[in-house]
Amino acid sequence: MNQLSRISWKEISFRQSITFGLLWLLPLVFLGIFYFFPLGSILKTSFERGDSGIAAPFFEAIQSESVRQVLWFTIWQAALSTLLTLAIGLPGAYLLARYEFRGKSLFQALSTVPFVIPTVVVAAAFYALLGPRGWLNLAAMRIFGLNAAPIHLTNTIYAILLAHIFYNTTIVLRMVGDFWSHIDPRLNQAARTLGANRTETFFKVTLPLIGPAITAAALLVFIFDFTSFGVILILGGPHFATLEVEIYYQTISLFNLPLAAVLSLLQLGCTLAMTIIYTRLSRKLTRPLQLRSRRFTQKRLTTWRSRLFAGVVIITLMVILITPLLALAMRSFARFEPERGERVVESPGFTVDFYRELSINRRSSLFYVPPTTAIGISLAYAAVTVILALAIGIPAAWALTRHSGLSLNRFLDPVLMLPLGTSAVTLGLGFIIALNRPPFDLRASPILVPIAHTLVAFPFVVRSLTPALRSIQPRLRQAAATLGASPGHVFRNVDLPLIGRALIVAATFAFTISLGEFGATALISRPEYPTIPLVIYRFISQPGAINYGQAMALSTILMVVAAGGLIAIERLRIADVGEF
Repeated sequence: MNQLSRISWKEISFRQSITFGLLWLLPLVFLGIFYFFPLGSILKTSFERGDSGIAAPFFEAIQSESVRQVLWFTIWQAALSTLLTLAIGLPGAYLLARYEFRGKSLFQALSTVPFVIPTVVVAAAFYALLGPRGWLNLAAMRIFGLNAAPIHLTNTIYAILLAHIFYNTTIVLRMVGDFWSHIDPRLNQAARTLGANRTETFFKVTLPLIGPAITAAALLVFIFDFTSFGVILILGGPHFATLEVEIYYQTISLFNLPLAAVLSLLQLGCTLAMTIIYTRLSRKLTRPLQLRSRRFTQKRLTTWRSRLFAGVVIITLMVILITPLLALAMRSFARFEPERGERVVESPGFTVDFYRELSINRRSSLFYVPPTTAIGISLAYAAVTVILALAIGIPAAWALTRHSGLSLNRFLDPVLMLPLGTSAVTLGLGFIIALNRPPFDLRASPILVPIAHTLVAFPFVVRSLTPALRSIQPRLRQAAATLGASPGHVFRNVDLPLIGRALIVAATFAFTISLGEFGATALISRPEYPTIPLVIYRFISQPGAINYGQAMALSTILMVVAAGGLIAIERLRIADVGEF
C-alpha cells in the first residue's frame, strides 16, 4: 500500500512538472524571440562599432561625471514621483474599493484616460494649462491686471513631478483599488471590537493585507518614472535628463552606439535589481485571503464624513488628472484666422475648424490617413494586444503563484519585468536589425506593432493577476482536485471566477497601453498603418497653427475614444466573473 501511495505521488509530481513546463513555454518563447533576440542583436551591433574594444564604453561610462549625474537624477526623481503618486492615489484607491456611488464607472474611466495620452500631447496639455500663455496664467493676468505670467512651471522639476503623477495615478487606483475591494471588512471590524482604533487597525490589519498590491503598483510606477522619456525631454527642458533621454541623445544625436548600449545595460540592471527586491518582498507579504464580493465589501455614502471624504478625493483627482485634458480640449476649439498666405493666428472665441481640417489633405501627402482610419487601426492594434498579453500573461502569473517556491520561478519572476526597463529606442532598433530575415522577417508586417505593445503590456497583466492568484485559499483548489478536477478545470472553475475582476483590470491596462504607445511604434510602424499617437506627432512636428490645432483636435478624439472604451470595459461582465 505504501509503495502504491509513493507511485501515485510520483505521478502527481510528474504531472505538475509537465503543467509547469507548459505554462512557461509560451511566455519564454515570446520573450526569447521578441525581446532577448532583438536586444542581443542591437547590443552586439553597438559594441562592434567601438574602436577601443568592448570594455572601453564601460570605463567611459564609469568615469563620466555627466553619466553619474544622470543616473542620480533618474533615481531620485523616480523615487519622489512614486511617493507623490502613492500619496495621491491611495485615498482614491480606498474610495473605489470601499464605496459605491453614482458615476463611479465614469470616474474610473476618466481617471484612466491620462494613461493613454502620448507624452507629446501631455506636454501640449500642460503648456495649454500652465504655460506662459496658458489658461491659468491668462486668467491670473486678467484678474489681477498683470503684464507678465505669474506661474512659471515649465522647464522645472515641478512640471516633471506633476506630469508623472498625472500619468501614473491610475496604476495605484486600478491595482490597489481592485485588490482592496475584495478584502473582507469583517477583519477590520474584529480589530475594532478588540479595542484597536482606526490608525492601529489600518497599520496592523489593512496595510499588511494590501501590501502586495501597493508594492506591485509602486514598482510599476517607479519603473515608468525611472524610464521616463517624453516628459523629461519636453517638459523638463535641456537641464534635466534621465537614462532614457541620454540613451536617445547618444543614439540619435551623437550616434555613439557603444555608450548607448552601456547605458541600456545599466538601465536594465537597475530594473532587474528593483524587480528582485519586489519579488522577495512580495513572497514575504503575500498570504491566502478570504476574498469577498464587492456586494459585501462596498457600501453607499450615507454619512456626512464619508461624503466629505469622497468629495475631497474626487475633486483632488479631477483637478490633477482632468484639468490638463480639459485645457487641451479647449485649445482644440480655439478659433484661428488667416493672416497672410498660409499663415494663421489664433483669435478670441471658439470654433470647430480644426476638426474640419482633419478630413482635408492640404499637402496632398501620399501617407495621409483619415482620422477614422487611424482610430480603427489603433483599436485593432489594442484588441490584438489585449489578446496576446492575456494569452502570455495568464500562464506566467499562474505558474508564479502555483509553484512559488521553485528556484526557477524566483529567477523568471524579475525577468518578466525587463521589457518595462528597456529603452524603447534600443528595442525598436533591435527589431529593425534582428527581425529582417526568415523565419522572423516581420519588419514589413503590421503584426509587429501589437507585438511591441504586448512586450510592454504583459508585465502589467502578470502584476495585476499575481496578488489576486496568491490570495486564493489553497483548500479551494485542493477540494476541487480531490473531486477529480484537472488543473485546467481548477483554473476555469475556481481561479477564474475569483480573479475575474483583476483580469478585467489587466485587460484595461493592455488596452490603454496599446492606444497610447508611441516610442517603439514610431520606429517600426508602416506609414500606411499609423496609430493615433503617430498622426498626432506628425501634426505637432509640422509648423503652423493649423497643424497644432489638428493635433489638439485629434488628441481630444483620442481621449473620447479611450474614455468610451474604458467605460465599456468597466461595465463588462462575463456572467459573474469578478464578483463570485
